[in-house]
This record gives sequence, structure tokens and C-alpha cells, in this order.
Amino acid sequence: MITSLENPVWEALSSKQQHFNRGTETVKYFPEDVSPFIGMKNWDEAARQEMLLQLPEGRSFSVMIAREVQLPAETELIFSIPLYQMYCSELKPVAARDLTVRQLGYADVSQMLELTELTKPGPFYSRTIEFGNYIGLYKNNRLISMAGERLKTDGYTEISAICTSPEYLGNGYASYLTAKVAAGIFQDGSVPFLHVRTDNTTAINVYRKLGFQVRADVYFAVFKKRG
Repeated sequence: MITSLENPVWEALSSKQQHFNRGTETVKYFPEDVSPFIGMKNWDEAARQEMLLQLPEGRSFSVMIAREVQLPAETELIFSIPLYQMYCSELKPVAARDLTVRQLGYADVSQMLELTELTKPGPFYSRTIEFGNYIGLYKNNRLISMAGERLKTDGYTEISAICTSPEYLGNGYASYLTAKVAAGIFQDGSVPFLHVRTDNTTAINVYRKLGFQVRADVYFAVFKKRG
């Protein structure tokens, strides 16, 4: 069992990404313009009541954890979807391609926001780029595919924002970029992992071909405090 991936949001905000924490030592969450994720070590009744006291009103939050948790009755569930958590212990070889991969920076954020709004790979906001190490492909001065890093725990780094503009699907761009990000994670001494909807069989098959395997079922929900 890879314990640090059981509760990755909590682990990230308690270790490598603790500088992002805008909550307390028991209820931790990212800035609103970076990420909606919230983490707690325990999701028992005492922790849930503490969460209600600490969370600001007027914004939604996301929980992502490798077990189903109960949200307080005082919250409104916006939606929930089942995810798989996948990790890669050894990256399979990827054929070299004549593609110019660009490191993405703040100047690319507007196009990153447009692409993620179009493709819905997961939450991406004006400061999400601060997670670091986003790469992408441009055609005719337009960003058409990207991938990057998000949660970072001790020994593990999540790959996220994997997406391609619809008219360029089928060219293997997302697979190629995912492999590039994964290779960089291995080079940094960490193991790559990611999350994917359980019904996204196309993406799951792509990740399997790269060497990823399903590690756990993950509970994902978006919620907010009732006004």
C-alpha cells in the first residue's frame, strides 16, 4: 500500500506544498485561484465540524481521497464522480516524434485557460500554473495540447491538466506530453501518478500503454457550505 497516495491532498499540503495552505493545521486547502482541493487527515465527525467552522463561505471545494467520506449535512453537494488513481512504477518506451514541446509560463495562461475550459480535464484557474512544470504544443500560435504537474507528496508527483483540443484528437499528443512529464518526474526522483474518470476508457488505455496501472478507486466530490 502506498499510504501517501491514500489522501494525496492532505499529504501535499502537509509536505511539499504546505506553502499553499490557506487553512489551519487540521483543515488545509489551496488558494481559490490555484485549486479547489481541501484536505483533512481524518474525515470523522470532529474533523467535519472543524471544517465547517474553518471554511470560508462563497466558494466551492473539492475532496479527492481513496475512500468515500461523508460530507456534513450543512454542505451542499454540487456533484460527485468516481475516479481511478493510477501510478507508474516504470515508464514504457515512447517513440521519438518531431514535435516542438514548449515549457509553458505566465504568458501562456490565457490560452491554457481557454484550452482547459474547452476540454474540461479538471479544475484550472489563473494561478494553477504555480504548481509548475506545464508543457504544451502550439500550432499556428494556438495552444492545442498540454500536460503538467499538480499535487506533490513525498516521493510522488501527480500529472494533471492532460488535454488536447478536439480537432487534434487522435494524433497521440496527450500521450506524448504525458510521457514527457512522467519522464521528468522520474528524473527528479519521484514516481508519477494521476487521476482519471472511471468511464474515460480511452484515456485509461493510453495511460496503461505508458506503464500506468490502477492503484485505487477514488472519491471525488465538489461541495460548498450552505449559505
